[in-house]
Amino acid sequence: MGQGERYEEFAPPPSLRPFIRTLWTYAAPEPSGAVQRIAPDGCPELVIDLAAPYEEAGDDGVFRPQPPVIFAGQMTRPMAIRPVGSVEIVAARFEPDGARDFLGQPLVDATDRRLGLVARLSGFAAPAGDPAGQAAALIDWLEAERQAKGWRLDPAVRAEVTASEREEEAPSLSSADRRALQRRFRDRVGVAPRTLRSVFRFRRVFDHATGQDADAASWLEAGLAAGYFDQPQMARDFRRFLGCTATEWAREQMELARQLASQSYKRDG
Repeated sequence: MGQGERYEEFAPPPSLRPFIRTLWTYAAPEPSGAVQRIAPDGCPELVIDLAAPYEEAGDDGVFRPQPPVIFAGQMTRPMAIRPVGSVEIVAARFEPDGARDFLGQPLVDATDRRLGLVARLSGFAAPAGDPAGQAAALIDWLEAERQAKGWRLDPAVRAEVTASEREEEAPSLSSADRRALQRRFRDRVGVAPRTLRSVFRFRRVFDHATGQDADAASWLEAGLAAGYFDQPQMARDFRRFLGCTATEWAREQMELARQLASQSYKRDG
């Protein structure tokens, strides 16, 4: 990490665990200002900037400031961001199907979008420079939300998500039941089951990669271990999800993008 840079993850309490995968904090007092590529990881997130929000490139290539509080829905393409000042973040990474009742609208409405939630979190406060305190404050806020709104899961959607992440066959369903589940899946996850499986497979490449100095052969080995048939198939997904080759990304990654790849792509169990 750079001087003063830190990244930490915190486990949610049991009451939030069905909905939230992890909480994380990140700080970079003197970021480089370089553009960073953030790839899909299959999980929506609530991200709170406690210092200067990042700028994000729009479809027109113009960088504009993100709101200081955003809900980042499922991603099917890379996000390009750059810091404009000191960075300090506290965030909650939801389970792929865990944010529907928190958001209060279909997750497909948030796919490839960052929704501003500044007004909703107007009363939220977290101590600067205290990662554990920031995570605890966000846990308290989310727990109050869960209790007030009675968050629930769809067991069939959760089973499909679990099978996708574990590379297992999807539960056997009739054609009619499968179509109904696909509609509920888009509502509660934001993408189709097939797309989520592709994102999970791409994410597994980083579990097997050997680090920033990995060469083309190392990336191919990681791709095969992740479930790709060959290098061209993996290369297509790198272009799709990161907009560059594996070696280009390894050479350019830094700061928040590096931390998210080295830590947050990994999944226990």
